Amino acid sequence: MAQLKDRVFRLLQDPRVAQLVRDPRVRGLMVKALVLRGRMEGALDQRVQRIAGSLNLATQRDLRSLQRRIRHLERELRATEERLTEADLVTNR
Repeated sequence: MAQLKDRVFRLLQDPRVAQLVRDPRVRGLMVKALVLRGRMEGALDQRVQRIAGSLNLATQRDLRSLQRRIRHLERELRATEERLTEADLVTNR
């Protein structure tokens, strides 16, 4: 990955590439390519979600949701334990 970044950086320093990138038509094509990529990724993600659901498989999105829920429950448990400890201290005085 670092090699790719180095190559891209060197390529962007080439005056011919810099001139090409300044062309509004090329910029427009680059924007369209990025938009198309985003749409394709979104469509693919939806299909994966649908297939995973039909096969009853957990997806990365499902796992992230479960992790968030677990963290939330752990916080609630700690808070409840603290309240119980405080109540025990008050009761045992």
